[in-house]
Amino acid sequence: MRIHFVAIGGAIMHALALSMKDKGFQVTGSDDHIFDPAKSNLEKAGILPKEMGFFEANITKDIDAIILGMHARKDNIELKKAQELGLKIYSFPQYVYENSKDKLRIVVAGSHGKTTITSMIMHVLNFCHKDFDYVVGSQLKGFATNVRLSDKAPIIIIEGDEYLSSAIHFEPKFLSYKPDIAIISGIAWDHINVFPIYEDYVKQFLLFSESIEPNGSLIYCEEDKEVVRVVDMVKNSAIKIAYHTPAFEIIDDVSYLILKDRKVPLSIIGKHNLQNLMAAKNACVQAGIDETVFYEAIQSFEGAANRLTLVGKNDKTVIYKDFAHSPSKLKATVSAVKQQFSQRKLVAVMELHTFSSLSKDFLHEYKDSMAQADIAIVFYSPEVLALKKLSMITEDDIRQGFHRDNLIVFSSKVMLENFIRSQDWQMKNLLLMSSGNFDGMNITGISDSILS
Repeated sequence: MRIHFVAIGGAIMHALALSMKDKGFQVTGSDDHIFDPAKSNLEKAGILPKEMGFFEANITKDIDAIILGMHARKDNIELKKAQELGLKIYSFPQYVYENSKDKLRIVVAGSHGKTTITSMIMHVLNFCHKDFDYVVGSQLKGFATNVRLSDKAPIIIIEGDEYLSSAIHFEPKFLSYKPDIAIISGIAWDHINVFPIYEDYVKQFLLFSESIEPNGSLIYCEEDKEVVRVVDMVKNSAIKIAYHTPAFEIIDDVSYLILKDRKVPLSIIGKHNLQNLMAAKNACVQAGIDETVFYEAIQSFEGAANRLTLVGKNDKTVIYKDFAHSPSKLKATVSAVKQQFSQRKLVAVMELHTFSSLSKDFLHEYKDSMAQADIAIVFYSPEVLALKKLSMITEDDIRQGFHRDNLIVFSSKVMLENFIRSQDWQMKNLLLMSSGNFDGMNITGISDSILS
């Protein structure tokens, strides 16, 4: 079977291409820009495009399926040629579903926590030597790639994104999967460029809940009022399973889960991650894993890549970086680090990088999201604003949005880096949060300087 990936360079797209190559399919692809690690991975597999760009000649009648990435626009020359030839065109979620119809599908949805919950479930199933497929947005320790799509695995775990599937498939990705076991971790407005009305955003989670297979399970966080409101509207045959933050305590900077008969030490921190843990536990139990085995396995889970990743530490300072960028993620991450190290001051740095976060009309959603930080800093790049064709924002706009008069705002990475280096780091932690890279700031160099 021959498959062609239009916009092959994305994190999921290139991983799916690698998985299909491993299955013996003939795989080709195209893109206008491909960066590492995708570039190196595709080159190693022998499927890196010889020339960057999209070309009509790439599309021929002998192609069995086109997989269309979100990066490709609706006027893409290869997409147009495929439509003219009447070729079968899938978004990657549609293609994943077509290849997992006979599997038990566990789909993790929510405005925050998706990657971590998905990774937790994968970690536990791997610990139990279960055969399973997966689609997750971040690479996990012990897994060669973030997509596996085999013929024989009886289970697939999927991170279910609410963003649109492709330029011609306008439904959210998670509506393609039709889960047997569904999870909703939380609902907080995001992606305002495609869901400018809040209720339209919330509605997607109701549609997701209603897409659960007959007599499936809906696992949800009962501490999230919006999730509860959505779940109450679901009228299908799904079994509803609520979860909440479990009892825990912190001893010598280590979090312990408190069970009836013992305390379980964890390698993760924060109330939000403990909620994620309970979501994963319920999903694993529904998939046939014993609770005792789950708690044994989860002790060695160190977190998903870019989710509260430890950059470095010494006796007086710990430095974390995190993917947090939306208001709910920001608040949860700041709270997690502050609670874990309550005796230390916290310097929290957040980059406005996404379309939503850089939109002046959305900034008020960040109100009090960094309230627990002792020193709160926001960075943004005017060049990124221009690239996204958004109106300029001012320091006052950001301070008002975050509802914090002493918020420090930088639009220069040099000034931000100099400020961080100038701090006294005795009994003080640093938390860097962004879905970008702080305009290429040297995080490793900063860490080395602070810790030495």
